[in-house]
Amino acid sequence: MEKQRLIEVLNRGLKDGVFPGAVALVAQGGHVVFFDRVGYRSLVPEHAPMKKDTIFDLASLTKVFATVPTIMKLVDEGNIALDDSLSKLIPSAKLGEKKDLTLRLLLTHSAGLIDWKPFFEKLRDHPLKDRKRLLRDWIIQEPFAYEPGQGSLYSDLGFMLLEWVCEEKTGEILPEFVEKHFYGPLGLKRTLFSPSPLSPPARGGEEKAQRENPPRLPFGKGGSGEERGGEGNGKEGSLMEGSGEKRELDFRFRGKAPPVFGSNGRNYAREEFAATEDCPWRKKVLQGEVHDDNAWTLGGYSGHAGLFSTAEEVYVIANRLREHFLGKRNDFFKPETVGEFFRRQDIVKGSDWALGWDTRALEGSSAGKYFSRDSVGHTGFTGTSIWMDLERDVIAILLTNRVHPKRDNDKIKQFRPVFHDAVMESLGEINA
Repeated sequence: MEKQRLIEVLNRGLKDGVFPGAVALVAQGGHVVFFDRVGYRSLVPEHAPMKKDTIFDLASLTKVFATVPTIMKLVDEGNIALDDSLSKLIPSAKLGEKKDLTLRLLLTHSAGLIDWKPFFEKLRDHPLKDRKRLLRDWIIQEPFAYEPGQGSLYSDLGFMLLEWVCEEKTGEILPEFVEKHFYGPLGLKRTLFSPSPLSPPARGGEEKAQRENPPRLPFGKGGSGEERGGEGNGKEGSLMEGSGEKRELDFRFRGKAPPVFGSNGRNYAREEFAATEDCPWRKKVLQGEVHDDNAWTLGGYSGHAGLFSTAEEVYVIANRLREHFLGKRNDFFKPETVGEFFRRQDIVKGSDWALGWDTRALEGSSAGKYFSRDSVGHTGFTGTSIWMDLERDVIAILLTNRVHPKRDNDKIKQFRPVFHDAVMESLGEINA
């Protein structure tokens, strides 16, 4: 592989102000052929160099690496079916006109729901313990944007409802289920949800918010508070022997910020995370807490956002899905189940959605022009993405902090296809 070609593309993105920093990983045939980083994990308040094991806010990659695998597991074990309606899946809920929506419609963003709404603005008036219930009520009451099954609109709301299904059918909250069934068995140490440190104060003062919104409440699990997420990784936790960097914390930051309490029971220093926005209403640079406003207000996560991870551990999950798709193993899922979730569903004319996963569009795809038509992938608002070419057996992971320090930088949209074209050219799959 022409590794220098990819380094040059990443450095060009850095120079052009696409992102302050990035980590990229490329694998072919189940072998990592490129893994490097450029730039900085934070610019504000200090410049801190990017590291290969920097933890990123994955944003909407949460959908495909937490919510979708949970639904997939439930389908795989016969607990639910893709064409089950919400009224069957959540029989005790008052679902109104949303009662006939199916998992398949929700997963393919064709359920008639609007794309996004700033629920956090109203949720802030309520104690944390009431917010998810209120959110779900409001989504049910929200008018359809179009007739279900007759259009397609990418929607965070659909995945907020899917999280509800996950809780109802597993009896566990999403972070607990995925840690127990996926991240733990895979030996992942730096894949986690991060609870909001205070969650937005309920109107009436910070002291009241601290009483009503304890920071660990969203996960319902403790952890000794003694184990650092970045230390003492066992053999299982590292995919590529010798690939990890020495995790040195910047001396000037030590002791100045409280640690991040992960949903996996481990603690992490904030400087282990890529910084995101200098948030105008949280009045600080976000580092180690979810950028998505709705997810943060809900306690740090929902079905659409909240997951953090590294490029290496994202690859571990993606490669495990790849191995199941190829029929090389069946310990997590049946291969045919993964195949169905990776298949373009063709419910709506012109829609490229598989089940939770995007596939490469004929024009304008973030995967560029060389990834095969049946590639699957997803992007995240913070500057993250993954694409898997199932024909050429290529996985490309690009994690950036493009929203740091401001979210109005959208140069990543033009950069992603350039990066993915360079991946295929560097692999010799395409003549440049």
